[in-house]
Amino acid sequence: MENFQYYTPTKVIFGKGSEKQVGKLVRQQGCGKVLVHYGSGSVVRCGLLNRICASLDREEIPYTTLGGVVPNPRLSLVYQGIDLCRREKIDFILAVGGGSVIDSAKAIGYGVKYDGDVWDFYSGKQQAEDSIPVGVVLTISAAGSEMSDSSVITNEDGWLKRGYSSDLGRARFAVMNPELTMTLPKYQTASGCVDIMMHTMERYFNRSENMELTDGISEHLLRTVMKNAKILMKEPDNYNARAEVMWAGSLSHNGLTGCGTGGGDWACHQLEHELGGMFDVAHGAGLAAVWGSWARYVLPEGAARFAQFAVNVMGVDPKESDEATGLKGIEAMEMFYRTLEMPVKISDMGILLTEEQMNELADKCSHFRKRTVGCVKRLTRDDVYQIYRNAR
Repeated sequence: MENFQYYTPTKVIFGKGSEKQVGKLVRQQGCGKVLVHYGSGSVVRCGLLNRICASLDREEIPYTTLGGVVPNPRLSLVYQGIDLCRREKIDFILAVGGGSVIDSAKAIGYGVKYDGDVWDFYSGKQQAEDSIPVGVVLTISAAGSEMSDSSVITNEDGWLKRGYSSDLGRARFAVMNPELTMTLPKYQTASGCVDIMMHTMERYFNRSENMELTDGISEHLLRTVMKNAKILMKEPDNYNARAEVMWAGSLSHNGLTGCGTGGGDWACHQLEHELGGMFDVAHGAGLAAVWGSWARYVLPEGAARFAQFAVNVMGVDPKESDEATGLKGIEAMEMFYRTLEMPVKISDMGILLTEEQMNELADKCSHFRKRTVGCVKRLTRDDVYQIYRNAR
């Protein structure tokens, strides 16, 4: 096993009606004025935003609001948020929404405390040294940003989608009421479940000597999400299934499933980031669309690991070679994606990649041949191009 550090400072308030505690939780942060950051309107239509603001009013906490976050959150809105926070002397950000809102809040928090361009962090030029603290009211089980150190922002100048990780961005608290996710469309629920699973699978597929305990946690988490995702396709208001998926989303990306793994692979996320930047696809759907092609491409390099996944997660009978068993596991996972009506090819999302687009995606993913991605197999620019081609 690899040496590791595990750090999860986020206080979790989980369960029915937990959003009623928001005002008191914010008051405990000792802040002067809050930015309530949210998305494109669903939190307004369902009345959640009003309930959150009322909770702040009861505690006599001054606040201002900024909505408009969209999936694959935009750098332009981050800039607006930074200007607003500076102008209004904001010292705490409350993100009300899913991963996109939380990621946008984290980026705003970094930017307010930085004299330069916040994109410097996402482009790898600088490391954040300070941030406005963030709290979360979670409405979508997917990204795990409520307990992670990471965020992903899309720069409209070139449509570059880039991630940045810093412990400074970890939420002070996360309010998690599974009831708030019950009105999500089936497609968004399914996409979120894939995203949750991929956060664990990215860590699971690696070249390290892994810990049996971490593997067991990862494998059970994956099976739990698969079981409850199927339930939610038929029973979207099933509270227990919503709760299982919501908690799995946090545990999948707070570092727990990466203890001792050496960090994991993450190539699929890099492949999807470029798809998301170019076509604005739902993150989980994009991950499902490229995963099978990536898995088949790297299978010979990690056959034993894929065989373990096939047996312990997908229930494959291990009577054949590791590679043959691993391939059956890949096929079984793609079949699961289909049961959720998720794509297994890029064309399933209505995108017909041209030769020019595949080359552009490969160039951007490899940072124009300046880096490789993944660890099961170190993928060069030409490897990435081939995976996109196979995934068409």
